[in-house]
Amino acid sequence: MTSPATPTGPVAPPPADRPLLPLHDQEPAERADAARNRVKVLGAAAELIRERGAEHLTMDAVATAAGVGKGTVFRRFGDRTGLLYAVLDSTEREFQAAFMFGPPPLGPGAAPLARLTAFGETALRHQLAHMNVYLESDRHTATRYTAAPRAVRTRHLVLLLRAAGVHGDLELLADALLGMLDPALIHDQLTRRGRSPEQLEAAWRDLVTRLAR
Repeated sequence: MTSPATPTGPVAPPPADRPLLPLHDQEPAERADAARNRVKVLGAAAELIRERGAEHLTMDAVATAAGVGKGTVFRRFGDRTGLLYAVLDSTEREFQAAFMFGPPPLGPGAAPLARLTAFGETALRHQLAHMNVYLESDRHTATRYTAAPRAVRTRHLVLLLRAAGVHGDLELLADALLGMLDPALIHDQLTRRGRSPEQLEAAWRDLVTRLAR
């Protein structure tokens, strides 16, 4: 089976008549010094995660590594979970751009069922690559369901389910599909239950095929 497309460079902007899905909450314009501090903090956080793992990330360590005050980090990101979400932001944006505007079968131009299949396979690979950060940022269940990336993924699956001719409560069905892509569940399947990434992708293909029937 041909592997689904993955982000590989710049993505062409959508046509003017195509409705846009919000990638993330729009942020107000930053002052130049605030923007520089944001870049330094996120760079320091990403480096500390690579060196020590996301579970050992602290706001104190990030502030020290970035050369800024701890208050600056808290004011900009709110708390540790907000900082972890910000670290994930750039990779999440690439994934979102790929499934909304990239080449088929992940992006527009393929049949709805093929896009549903590619979405799950690519999402699994994406989350495996960043599993440590996803698990840490997902420890507070309330933020899991209100995070902007979750809303984008839900809306995207609703559109694909409707295009595939699936009937019923499409938003609830989309949430059920996303449940299979939950980072904690994926981690449990791989570590405790001994399943492979290929088995998880095969299970996703089977699920969307059954649903489309």
